Amino acid sequence: MGRSFENRKASMAKTQGAKVRVYSRYGKEIYVSAKNGGADPDTNISLRRLIEKAKKDQVPTHVIGKAIEKALGGGGENYETARYEGFGPGGAMVIVDCLTDNNKRTYTEVRNCFMKSHAKIGSTGTVAHMFDHLAILRYVSDDEDAAFEALLDADVDVTDIESEDGKITVFAPHTEFFKAKSALLALYPDLEFEVEEITFVAQNETEISGDDVEAFEKFEALLDDCDDVQNIYHNAVF
Repeated sequence: MGRSFENRKASMAKTQGAKVRVYSRYGKEIYVSAKNGGADPDTNISLRRLIEKAKKDQVPTHVIGKAIEKALGGGGENYETARYEGFGPGGAMVIVDCLTDNNKRTYTEVRNCFMKSHAKIGSTGTVAHMFDHLAILRYVSDDEDAAFEALLDADVDVTDIESEDGKITVFAPHTEFFKAKSALLALYPDLEFEVEEITFVAQNETEISGDDVEAFEKFEALLDDCDDVQNIYHNAVF
């Protein structure tokens, strides 16, 4: 039983560690949003989106509440956004979004992840122009026309609508997230979204294979272990 127990314990510790990182990242984002835009989700739509997303990812209510209380206190850290771009193993394009209270430390940590992976960090704008910053909403339905009409009536600047496997996926500029979501909820009041996020979508893909696949996965793991890293976007296809 010894080895089996040790493996199970290690797996549990890894899962718990992942949860802690998720809670920490949401807590930091919610704190920054509440501090900069106000702690009322009814008036701070960015905060409302974060809270909804956090709940969907099973972040405990006390974690969310603590972050908002901290923002209301007026003290605490002053986080800034930082974005780093470059090329990962296999030549795939990578964007790394961070929240930091020390830009020098964060840049050093992210750069080390690139260097350890034999990847190349670039300057601002190196690859970002090859990604679209989009709002994505996906839900179960096969009525593409109804979705298009509802979004059109709400004056939403739709980038694309896809209907596949009984699911509708709406793509819109990131600034249209709440307008698009509200239009769809007006059409279907009880609608539950499978996906509702703002993300970077690559304009093209880079296929990687062989040793580059393992190298890229290790590269992502290194970045994921950095406390200041919030999100990683790439165009790699394994």
